[in-house]
Parts: sequence; structure tokens; C-alpha cells
Amino acid sequence: MRDITFGAMIPQGWIYDLPAETSPEKMYDIIVEIAKALERLGFASGWFYDHFHPVPTPSAFPVFECWTMTTAIAAVTSKLRVGQMVTCNSYRNPALLAKIAASVDVLSKGRLEFGLGAGWYEHEYNGYSYEFPKAATRIGMMDEAIQIIRMLWEEEAVNFDGRYYRLKEAYCSPKPVQKPRPPVTIGGGGEKLTLRSAAKWADRSNFFGDPQEFARKSRILDEHCRVVGRNPEEIERSYNEVVVTAEDTSQATKKAEVYAKHLGQSLEDYLDRNLVGDFEEVARYFSQFIDIGVTYFVVYFPGAYEIEPLELFAQEVIPRIREKAREA
Repeated sequence: MRDITFGAMIPQGWIYDLPAETSPEKMYDIIVEIAKALERLGFASGWFYDHFHPVPTPSAFPVFECWTMTTAIAAVTSKLRVGQMVTCNSYRNPALLAKIAASVDVLSKGRLEFGLGAGWYEHEYNGYSYEFPKAATRIGMMDEAIQIIRMLWEEEAVNFDGRYYRLKEAYCSPKPVQKPRPPVTIGGGGEKLTLRSAAKWADRSNFFGDPQEFARKSRILDEHCRVVGRNPEEIERSYNEVVVTAEDTSQATKKAEVYAKHLGQSLEDYLDRNLVGDFEEVARYFSQFIDIGVTYFVVYFPGAYEIEPLELFAQEVIPRIREKAREA
């Protein structure tokens, strides 16, 4: 049986996924409650998005900052690993980010999951006065950044002279607790540049698509690994999915209708974009990804602040997925 790991996104407001009628202080209490529920239910990790403005429509709705929440949740849990899906490289100097991440790994006693991506949300870039260069430039900056971050975690003094960043005798101390480093997840499925960067630097590669598309991109990642001289089996494959589930499909669809209305979407669009079904249907869908090599799932639960969606998945769906993995 393959070792299958489950993590979950922790709502922080980005998808209008905290109760609007509550104060920010109460919202934070809800975030903590969700994280502790994930820990209690046996999820391996909780993750935050790195965004400033909500989606699908930017507004002044509260969105809690990613690394602040990573730190806060790491401090109030004891087993849950905490990560970012994924840090936007453009928003922080990579040397500073390495320092922040190392500090979080120390305070959490080695529970940091480190995620990095090139960034894409142009509205945020404009709002926060970040330059928004073309995608190839953003990916090139990310590629240099991960080199810098790994060097700072693993070496005493770092000098780096790249196209986008330059460091002269930079120190990062304390070092992370995890050795040789916290696991690095590179997010994104760009086939020419992002997956090539993942082939060079990632411990885990996270991208999207249905099983057929995911398998195709995974093969492209394998080919990049061969080109750069790396064993593809060194890179874990992870997959994100939005899940709405219930004992039967009609109940799950009724829940989805509420969530779709909240986001201003039609039910048809919501069902097309997200995984909605009964426990067995959801487990069967996940098992398709296990068959193509996925060993890490990070699930987003609409209505997570009610806790029940987390409980249903942990108690009803995960055992079914694990059983299917044993049979594979």
C-alpha cells in the first residue's frame, strides 16, 4: 500500500470563507478552531493561501496574511504541519523569506511545509505596488529564489549573483530544525518553465487537472527530471481539490447550491469546477489520482468553519480512499 497523506486548506477569508457577520477577532478564533479540529481528526497538515484580496471578486472582505497565520497556527498546535499553497515569491525578498521560514520551523519544532510559486493575481500586485512582469520573468525570479532559500537554510554564509537577486555574505541563523531542510513544494503546472523548476528544486510538485491532465503533466515533470539529471521518484506529487460531500449525492448537491450562491456562481458552474458527491463517489475520484502516482492530497472544504465537512471527510471518505489504495 502506498503511504497516502491528507492535508487541508484552512479558511482565512480569501474565498469569502469566514462568516461575514463576525469580527476579525472572532474570525481568528474560528481559524484556530479549524486548525485544532484538523489536528484532532488526524489530518497531517493545514495550509494557507498567500493572497491579500479575496476571490472571485476583490473587495475589502478580511483576508488574513499567509505567513502571519502560518506562524500563529504553528504556535497553537503540536502535531499539525503548517504550509502555504503557495507563497507568492514576488511578495517577499527571498532572503527575508528564508529567514522567516527558518524561524517558523524552529518555533514549530520542525513542522513547517514550505510552498513557493511565481504569483499570478495581478489585482493584488497593483494594489500593493508590486511590479507584475511577464510570466517567464516571474518564474525565473522564483527559480533563483528557491536556490537562495535552500542555500541560506543549508550553508553558513551565502553569496549569490543572479539575474534578479544578489546576496553578499548573507547569514540565516537559526537554521531550520528539519534536515536537510523543510520540504519544498513548488506550485504550478506550467510545462516549459515551472515544471522544469520543480524538477530541479522541489521535494513536492503540486498542480491541477483531471486525472488524465494530471498524468500528462506528471510525465512532463518526469522528462524534465531526466534532462536535469534527477530521479523523478524523488519528487512527491500532490493534488488539490475542493470537496463537498454527504451521505448521498442529493444532500451534497444541496450543500453545493448554498456555496455556489454565496460566491455568486451558478450551480452548474460550481458542479463543473468542484468535486461534489457522496462518500463513495468522492473516494473513487481520489483513487484515480493514487493510480497515477499522487501520494499527497490537500483538500479545500467549503463551510469548513462548521467543522462537520472536516469530520465527514476524515471519518467517511479517508478510510474508503485508504481501502482503495490497499487494493491497488
